[in-house]
Amino acid sequence: MPSRTHSAPRIAVLADSDTRWKWGALTARRLGPDARLDGYLLRGRATPTVRQLGEVGARVDALREIRGVDFLDVMARGAEDGDRAGRDVLVLACVGGAVQAMLHGLAHAWRTVDPAGARRPVVVTGYVGVVYEKLADGLLLRHGADVVLANSRHDAERFRAVYRGVGAPDDGVVECALPFLGGAPYEEHASAAEHERRPYTVVFAAQPSVPETREARTYLLRRAVEHARRHPGREVLVKLRSKPGEHTTHVEELPYQKLAARIPGGLPANCRLVYGNMGEVLDRTDLMVTVSSTAALESLHRGIPTAVLTDLGVREVLGNHHFLGSGCLASWDQLDAGHRPRPDPEWLARQGVVADGTYEHAFDAARDRVAELAAADRLPPLTPYYTPRTAPGYLPGILARHGLDPHGAPLAGYRDAPQEAGGLRQFARHTVREAARGAYRHGVQRVAPAIRRWGQL
Repeated sequence: MPSRTHSAPRIAVLADSDTRWKWGALTARRLGPDARLDGYLLRGRATPTVRQLGEVGARVDALREIRGVDFLDVMARGAEDGDRAGRDVLVLACVGGAVQAMLHGLAHAWRTVDPAGARRPVVVTGYVGVVYEKLADGLLLRHGADVVLANSRHDAERFRAVYRGVGAPDDGVVECALPFLGGAPYEEHASAAEHERRPYTVVFAAQPSVPETREARTYLLRRAVEHARRHPGREVLVKLRSKPGEHTTHVEELPYQKLAARIPGGLPANCRLVYGNMGEVLDRTDLMVTVSSTAALESLHRGIPTAVLTDLGVREVLGNHHFLGSGCLASWDQLDAGHRPRPDPEWLARQGVVADGTYEHAFDAARDRVAELAAADRLPPLTPYYTPRTAPGYLPGILARHGLDPHGAPLAGYRDAPQEAGGLRQFARHTVREAARGAYRHGVQRVAPAIRRWGQL
């Protein structure tokens, strides 16, 4: 990747959750395999833990937790703690509202320190997985980045259609693929000896917020347990994203750990809860089962039989409608009877998950686009579709949540607020923060569902 200012390319990644860090860090590595990678974790409810970061396994040269307004200062200064000036690429791996706030904040900061725009990095953003809801909303919040990555041909076509539909430029959309696809192709058990060495393994990839209700989540867990009891020679793994007390991209009101503790008779010996890197779990998977997790795409890419459950219906709110035409839709009843879904090759190709060698070149177009922009003497200012003129009743609220005024400038008091504290004060602040997080989790997991139930009486 050519650089405007120095020979060794540098990429900065800003992420606000474990899954977005996974996408952002691995995307950065796809764009610049030999680049220096500076990671920034946006401070908030879903800031990933050390364990969650370790699961991703992405190598970084520097990593720190930071507030949004402080990140803008770092990007505006172009240098930090004696580092060489400037980054070549900035990957925004955040929820749509945070991306929009950073785009406006960066535009204001760079306009202030460098009106000519000669020194700013190339700004890249995208989605962490399957895009099955809030398509227009999420895309327009990401508009304004130099490059908006689409994880498949299917997504690229939809993204461009949305931008054209509002009269916004769509030339920033670049087709690539999910950066974490890969791993050894699936091989079926060839002999009884292999079965003896490693049992046939079924993995249910749970999701934090899909489905949402206690009844639905309990049903899915119960069916996984029943599958284990029906097939004592199999191993059934319930793959969880986070441990109790950890946060992820979506709020998990009803953790499967708590539901599992209430299963009559407990979990059978051949059924257990697991954590860890999804790729390592897939190394021992013979059948992947999920409602709509991106893990299905990882599994399909390896050629592992994959089932997208229809037990709760095929509904937009579940996200499994995204898999219409895939050949993967199935119920637990069918799986209990031995069904192994066979995916449709054409559907797979449109989703960018075909493991036929073409994946090696999936990021060529993105690398070429980013390199072209990074080599330019100057870049135009960032121009998001949403402005105080196009969205006066929407944009100011989004920016205010991140400490910015309607023009992207830090609100009074945000920039000067202390970022870190030392000694006992830091310990006290950490304690208070953890207590607040605990109270928030209690409100989300206990109080809010109770209020909803009362409202239904």
